[in-house]
Amino acid sequence: MVNFWQTKTLEQMSTQEWERLCDGCAKCCLVKLEDYDTGEIYHTNVSCELLDIESCRCSDYEGRHNIVDDCIKLDRENIHSLAWLPKSCSYRLIAAGEPLPEWHHLITGSGDTLHSYGASLQGRVVSELNVHDDDIEDHIIQWVD
Repeated sequence: MVNFWQTKTLEQMSTQEWERLCDGCAKCCLVKLEDYDTGEIYHTNVSCELLDIESCRCSDYEGRHNIVDDCIKLDRENIHSLAWLPKSCSYRLIAAGEPLPEWHHLITGSGDTLHSYGASLQGRVVSELNVHDDDIEDHIIQWVD
């Protein structure tokens, strides 16, 4: 059986296929800091206020842009320019002609595999609701993809 992600480009995918492609790692939901002099992006272990840190899912996915001003919607136009996405991101992989990782729910049939594999943020982040803005720099980390 040939699957949609093996035969279609990101641009050819329907909205439903695009949404299904997301691996659910939640790494795009991390608070990131930018060095204004160099443009370098620093990841933190602080997640968006809407992220359910146990399930790694947005608690208000449909309304997230109305609540979080700087929430970036990944789409066909910007996916190629977001260098801060992890190397394991399904969108990046498909855009580069690479296969999905073995733990991806479209491969395994289970949304929990990425957690057991350690590919999600489950158990490794704190909500920005619990971190004062002045302390965010103390949460800069180096993720291993």
